[in-house]
Amino acid sequence: MRMIAVDDEKPALQGLMATIRQVDPEAQVTGFRDAKAAIDYVAENPVDVAFLDIEMRDMNGLQAAEKLIEMNPDINIIFTTGYSEYTGDAFNLHASGYITKPISAEKLAKELSDLRRPVPSKEESLKIRVQTFGNFEIFYDGKPLSFQYSKTRELVAYLVDRRGAFVSNGELVAVLWDDDRPGAHNSYFKNIRADLKNTLTDYDLLDIVVRQRGKIAIVKDRIDCDYYHFLEGDEKAITAYQGEYMAQYSWAEMTNAAISEQILNETFKS
Repeated sequence: MRMIAVDDEKPALQGLMATIRQVDPEAQVTGFRDAKAAIDYVAENPVDVAFLDIEMRDMNGLQAAEKLIEMNPDINIIFTTGYSEYTGDAFNLHASGYITKPISAEKLAKELSDLRRPVPSKEESLKIRVQTFGNFEIFYDGKPLSFQYSKTRELVAYLVDRRGAFVSNGELVAVLWDDDRPGAHNSYFKNIRADLKNTLTDYDLLDIVVRQRGKIAIVKDRIDCDYYHFLEGDEKAITAYQGEYMAQYSWAEMTNAAISEQILNETFKS
């Protein structure tokens, strides 16, 4: 489940995020001490649940909720506050939940178990299959996913290779063009980023990537990937590897060598 937590008090935010992770260890949680930053994040990334403190500086939680719902009508809003007098406002906003502080795991689990807008299960959300052994391919419902630029496909391939780690724009430019001309490809790179966002939006697949300012990452548990299955020890994936990994990309050779070495070591062990 993809969540954000917003509270302008650092200890409260840290405590809330820790409780969320206690209740749902697999949740993808991003914290913010500024409501405007959270709104900017939701504008670029799919979010299932937003935990919002109400009394915050600059923009309160009720105002933030209105903007989040305007951008994403399917988002579940759960208010977290030390005050009970805002329940009427929360009701008018069709909030999913209202937790009074202190926030316990029991209170939080109760709200997450009864969300107003159901969140698809992990199995339901796996619309993308990624093939890395041999040449890189990406499929949507069994058909190759089409991008406007070949470099967009390569960008996705590199994000898959990085296995959920955030990659900066600078690193992506260096990998995609492999030259030493700073700034020479900035315009083209903007087109690639736009192509990625537009294509994923068209297919309702924005949830397979997550963005922060100047950085982007693949969301590993949103894709079905042979390389990831290999790393988990899946026998079918291990058998599928025949010595090639994203063979059309030179930068992938380092990972290919690591895969080969891992297989060699396992062979000697047996």
